[in-house]
Amino acid sequence: MDAGVARRSAGAGRRLNRDWRAPALSGSKRAMRATIRDVAARAGVSIKTVSRVLNDERYVRADTRERVQAAMAALSFHPSLAARSLGGRRSFQIGLICDNPNPYYLHELQGGIRDRAAEQGVRLISQPYDRGAEGLLADIMALVDQTHVDGLILTPPVTDRPDVLAMLEARAVDVVRVQPGADVERAPSAAIDNVAAAQAMTARLIALGHRRVGLVTGPPVFAVSAERQEGYARALGDAGVNFDPALVRAGDFGFEAGALAAAELIPMGVTAIFATSDAMAAGVLAEAHRRGLTLPGDLSVAGFDDSALASSVWPPLTTVRQPLRQLGREAADLLLGGEGERRRILPFEIVERASTAAR
Repeated sequence: MDAGVARRSAGAGRRLNRDWRAPALSGSKRAMRATIRDVAARAGVSIKTVSRVLNDERYVRADTRERVQAAMAALSFHPSLAARSLGGRRSFQIGLICDNPNPYYLHELQGGIRDRAAEQGVRLISQPYDRGAEGLLADIMALVDQTHVDGLILTPPVTDRPDVLAMLEARAVDVVRVQPGADVERAPSAAIDNVAAAQAMTARLIALGHRRVGLVTGPPVFAVSAERQEGYARALGDAGVNFDPALVRAGDFGFEAGALAAAELIPMGVTAIFATSDAMAAGVLAEAHRRGLTLPGDLSVAGFDDSALASSVWPPLTTVRQPLRQLGREAADLLLGGEGERRRILPFEIVERASTAAR
């Protein structure tokens, strides 16, 4: 490389560092991405004013706002998160703390959160964690400190961790809880009524003539596990059927746990099994098929979630539909704009398919 070329290359590097511009090729010409400085210069305002427009602050004159917006349109300017946060108050990022063995649950919940966040130009940072890890608090603290998220959405079971809630309160981090099971007024939350949902499904099985109904719950660390068992017990009591703890098995919301529970419950003479996730219900179906049972003639099976799995197994599952994507959206809406609201309860639905029938 000769000296002239070297000088030109060095000069280009200095310009890149000074203007935060990323070069891109357009045909045979080098095009430069517009920056907040370019917008300010074209509109004849300060960078601070452009930042205020980007942050949708109230105290910007209408004609100034229109001039800045026109400049952005003319320059095809798309603000970076760094530019939008020059005011120092927002990062335009929110975090999701999640630990759930059900990939459908997380996929739908994340989808709802992303949809709502995108409407306000906010990015979602999803942070999986291991609920048994010793470094959970440190990991969440690092996420807050390193990203300066505008708030966090907590999913079960961390949504009920007092130490996590106390730490976030001490650091004045905005929090929305999904499906909290304790101290529900401590922070805004979005949920369905899990007790009522499990009660409705169990009552439906009893109405079909089943008096000996097995239950497969989730892990005890999830508050919804106890809530769904409570709904099951209430339905039995309403029908005058004694609650038998021997007919209850704790699972982990996964397929294998459902199959294992079915292997223990079927020899006990149950005529129906209510598994509190579709994945566990699919495991129950598989074990029943392995034993040569006729479904639903010999055994009725019901699930919970109404995931894609529910309509793809054989026979298709009767299940509780919980609106997971809407649940995520409502949680994000509470975090981004639900001023004064503390709790949103979404409706569930009993979806009847071919896995259940009259006794």
